[in-house]
Amino acid sequence: MDRAAVPLVFGLVVKTGDSFMRRSIARSMIVLVVASVATIAVVRTQARQTASAPVPIDPDDIGGVVAGPSGPEAGVWVIAETNDLPTKFRKIVVTDDRGRYVLPDLPKAKYQIWVRGYGLIDSAHVEGSPGSQLDLTAVTAPNPQAAAQIYPANYWYSLMRVPPKSDFPGTGPRGNGIGTEMLSQAHWISEMKSNCHMCHQIGTKATRELPRSLGVFDSSFKAWEHRIQIGQDAAGMINSVNAMGRDRALAAFADWTDRISAGEVPPAPPRPQGIERNVVITTWDWGSPASFVHHEISTDKRNPTVNANGPYYGMDWSMDKLLVLDPKTHTATEIPMPTTESTPYSKSQTMPRPSPYWGEEVYWSGRAQPGVATMDERGRIWTTQAVRSADNPAWCKEGSSNVFAQYFPLPQNRKHLSMYDPQTKKVTLIDMCARGHHLNFHENDGERTLYLSGYQNPTFGWLKTRMFDRTGDAVRSQGWCPAVIDYNGDGVIGKWTEPDRPPDPKLDRRVTIMGYGIAVSPVDGSAWLASPLVPGSITRLDVGSNPPATCRAEIYEPPFNNAKVPNQNGYIPRGIDVDGNGVVWTALAGSGHLASFDRRKCAVLNGPTATGQHCPEGWTLHPTPGPTYKGVTDEVSSEYHYDNWVDRFNTLGLGTNVPLAAGSASDSLLALQPNGQWVRMRVPYPLGFFMRGMDGRIDDPRAGWKGRSMHSNYGPNSIWHAEGGKGARSALVKFQIRPDPLAK
Repeated sequence: MDRAAVPLVFGLVVKTGDSFMRRSIARSMIVLVVASVATIAVVRTQARQTASAPVPIDPDDIGGVVAGPSGPEAGVWVIAETNDLPTKFRKIVVTDDRGRYVLPDLPKAKYQIWVRGYGLIDSAHVEGSPGSQLDLTAVTAPNPQAAAQIYPANYWYSLMRVPPKSDFPGTGPRGNGIGTEMLSQAHWISEMKSNCHMCHQIGTKATRELPRSLGVFDSSFKAWEHRIQIGQDAAGMINSVNAMGRDRALAAFADWTDRISAGEVPPAPPRPQGIERNVVITTWDWGSPASFVHHEISTDKRNPTVNANGPYYGMDWSMDKLLVLDPKTHTATEIPMPTTESTPYSKSQTMPRPSPYWGEEVYWSGRAQPGVATMDERGRIWTTQAVRSADNPAWCKEGSSNVFAQYFPLPQNRKHLSMYDPQTKKVTLIDMCARGHHLNFHENDGERTLYLSGYQNPTFGWLKTRMFDRTGDAVRSQGWCPAVIDYNGDGVIGKWTEPDRPPDPKLDRRVTIMGYGIAVSPVDGSAWLASPLVPGSITRLDVGSNPPATCRAEIYEPPFNNAKVPNQNGYIPRGIDVDGNGVVWTALAGSGHLASFDRRKCAVLNGPTATGQHCPEGWTLHPTPGPTYKGVTDEVSSEYHYDNWVDRFNTLGLGTNVPLAAGSASDSLLALQPNGQWVRMRVPYPLGFFMRGMDGRIDDPRAGWKGRSMHSNYGPNSIWHAEGGKGARSALVKFQIRPDPLAK
């Protein structure tokens, strides 16, 4: 019974029976009501006492209750940050349904602690130390605009108005203003996401607003025209906008920022629920204020107990460094990545317009461009990087006696290999003919073959690492193949037609690949590449027993405008991995799905019809959470998936073979559970977490949740777009899932 109900009770009582009965009933009801009110007061007092009772903690924890004007705040983040350690350290947890929290396993230091959550503005920072009880006061946002400031970038980007399907294909500047390369609305979305989102989030405060630091302009259109010409990445922005249709694209971005400036806000995201409240996030800063940390690695993908409790490694593309983070000492160090003198800069050393952050200063000076790494069974780090200039040596080219060059000569390559051995502290450079970007080891072959994705090259390559260890001979240890499908269906690869020529039913056919991600099946050893185009494809590559003659490819496009699978449009495979059953998982960066592909379901594997859209039955598209864009009716998310990974060994604690996607636009690691539900593990601070690669490690299989974790890098090209602006640094991010929100 509520106090407000008391007058209604009396009103009902005095309208019944005679005066004596009325007085008797009234007296009885007064006693009942007073007793009820007293009971309510006791219950409420007990609830307050329970909420404020000390939360059980260990000496290295901080615990307490978060409450706001309406009581305990469930599903909000408690953030602890310190500068007392050798590098900046943060721990972030979520409150339970009674507003309670535990920040576990904190190194000895003084912390600034505060609350951040949907529907709130940040609370005041309070100082705390391990071993203390610390209740915190949440602050309700005064209006929707204030509340929305911490929404993920993809929610803000969902306010972008996309041209309707009827405007496609684009007819150019003399037609509807949309670029002629934009064949469909999907192509526009692809350009808007993959070539804008690819480097950093769009929708952060730094990108959704037009600050005065850009300059003073007559219109938002003019401001955006200026914005795409600033900094060392200007060429990429200009090319992307021109492909969309310069004036039409700039008008769309200007309209977006104008509406936001006028007060438009996106829909509110849901607060963390269920398992999401069990997430513990730990971060350590590394690199410099201009670092572009492309990836991290912590262990051997084939055996996640390798390098247990050891350092994490990051690849600083822009500064030519291998970053090293020791989680035991909280120390971040750097190892220079060498090149030859002929290696060119990775970025232009000039800019059309000065940066509002850096002015005319050239902030990226990398030559090696270390991009992606993997670890072997000895804890050595193999990294794709530039070793020399793009011109390949003679043994890679036409006229060479090298069998692979005779089969398919390669005149140029901009990305090679290096190997860092933590035992010897030595970096070994390895010249490669075929381009490397992403890389993964074969699971079972005796040579520990390392496969390379060959991004933007027509081949994929490999290095037999055991042979290289024995001989030091990079020429003998490597090989490569083009992607040729068995078009004539005779079971072998022979002469082929080129992709730009008409097919010949008597010949095989080479297909164009743009392999970005690469994975190796633990079931049959085949390599799988993801090609990020519209619709894009995944390509299966089997080198056979006598490469290059026995190399064979199969190509599969996701369902896209396929009459056999209506309303199932998926496009732009980017990341790729294979689970323990041989099922391929690929993140569709364009449409915003995590897709699975089961080759065992395919009726056709080769022949003249096996050219892409021949196995829709093998695909399943799993839409990822988040809003779509204005004007888009298809199942398309404003989320952007830079990469994906399969947790084959239960390193996160959600089970074996759980697929995960990078929520690069939503500050999140996304896990798809077997029941089809998503677990969103958001990094709410600093805003702007752009997730690229990920891996999982088991430090101690007997330690429960504390011995298992997933890791990623805080990896936008322009880290100064993140919360904190210029001076912000990249970070190693560690994800753990405990059994409940108060587990110590």
